[in-house]
Amino acid sequence: MDDHCIHKVHAIFRAVIEFERALEDTFNMNINELMLLCMLANTESLLAGEIACEMGLTRSNASKVIAALERKGYLKRQTCKHDSRCQRCSITENGRKQMEHINCKSFPTPPDLAAIIAQE
Repeated sequence: MDDHCIHKVHAIFRAVIEFERALEDTFNMNINELMLLCMLANTESLLAGEIACEMGLTRSNASKVIAALERKGYLKRQTCKHDSRCQRCSITENGRKQMEHINCKSFPTPPDLAAIIAQE
């Protein structure tokens, strides 16, 4: 890997971190919480294992994200009828209301990150 490539990766990394901080300041949710809320807004429900797989998280980390959204009232869990060990997660009405405020108009991509994305 040449130095130029490493510098580009570093610039991307810094821009994403800046984007995540701005998201947390604006919506009081981290990037994983926002991603999960978006996923749930587009589907009826998901199993905890499906969430972990789709988000590229360990089951333990996915469980933490699920718990955080549940505490905020944006997600509800229900035990599966066929297997009491599994849980289905779905978005709540409060979660849907929150999603109404999360869009590119209310939170545009920061210029540094937009410039990197545009290079592709």
